[in-house]
Amino acid sequence: MTAVHQGAPSEARLWADLWPLLLASAVGLLPFTVYATFLVPISRDAGADVAAVGALRGLGGIAALAVGVAAAPLLERFAKRRVSALALGLLAAGSLAALQGGLLALAVFCAAIGAATALLTPALLAAAADRYTDAATSGRAATLVSAAQSLAAVAAGPVIGVIAVQTGWRGALIATAAVAAALATGFAIRSEPPRRGQGALPGYRDAFRRLAGSRMLLVLIAAASFRTAAFMGCLAYMAAWYDHAFDLDAAVFTLVWTLSGLSFFLGNYFGGRGIGRTTDQRRVALVLLGGIVAATAGLGLLFSASSIALALAGSALQAAGHAVAAAAITALIVRRGGPVRSAALSLNAAGMSLGTFAGAALGGLGLTLFGYPGIAVALAVPLLGAIAVAAAIAVITRPAA
Repeated sequence: MTAVHQGAPSEARLWADLWPLLLASAVGLLPFTVYATFLVPISRDAGADVAAVGALRGLGGIAALAVGVAAAPLLERFAKRRVSALALGLLAAGSLAALQGGLLALAVFCAAIGAATALLTPALLAAAADRYTDAATSGRAATLVSAAQSLAAVAAGPVIGVIAVQTGWRGALIATAAVAAALATGFAIRSEPPRRGQGALPGYRDAFRRLAGSRMLLVLIAAASFRTAAFMGCLAYMAAWYDHAFDLDAAVFTLVWTLSGLSFFLGNYFGGRGIGRTTDQRRVALVLLGGIVAATAGLGLLFSASSIALALAGSALQAAGHAVAAAAITALIVRRGGPVRSAALSLNAAGMSLGTFAGAALGGLGLTLFGYPGIAVALAVPLLGAIAVAAAIAVITRPAA
């Protein structure tokens, strides 16, 4: 097997093949983006405290974790486009449920969106990967879906803002529901070719047994959970740090957020593109290790910076490092997953949901105990765990002498 993959489809061909999946992945981010962007007016309309309304987001994490784990072995047995259609329909229904504006309606919204994204993300990743027969292109297709999500995270704010200026937060959710419903209809009526070379599919319990018996898949999911905890934990407190250290108000901080999001997109896109050009899994494992090391360096630079320029460099380096690591993890899961690839992608998404909330809690603990430097110290713990796991993966993938 050669290290460099020959005859892969061009980037333009991939985008042309996958654009419905890429659009659906972007739409999946919109409901919670609206919720976070307009948390204050949503809370005002609900007649509740901002903290209470914000805490409802935790229901989404719980729903995502529960649905992601429970549905993991089932994804391989159903057409991915049909699963995506179901998830998009649930996303549209959840968005419309929030329009009532009360706490109960918002709780239903958060739980529904969490469950919908737990189905949607792995289904889209698997659908993209299943479209191609060779492992390298399959992995590249999956990382392109995640890159589209990260690009949407950068662009969603301004787009939602323009809509909301005219119609308010309810109008933004109505627009989201309309696009999601249209995509759901398209996915439901369009046939999906069977995955070639699939063979017999494992049963529900057998899928879990195979996952438990795959050391590589388990350590990849662990690495994803660890790095997500560190990254999302940092993002939860990054605005507060910039305000504390550099007196940066919320309006100006949106530029920092854009820089971080753009860095993540570029790292994910070009990292995935480079990974897709090699069939050498050890190289991919080393890219994973390098990405996590870069993310660790960026975290340290961010919280030790004496100037805003250094802090911005740290933010960009951290985001790019995490993005490259995420692309490597997705590619390796696709290449090593075999008949439980979809189940592994679903568990990986569930692990990242767990990491999101664990990271916020860990960062908060560090802040409480040691102030802002404590955030960096606390979040370095899962990063060190991720480095150890990535190093182990590099050893596992090393060819025999």
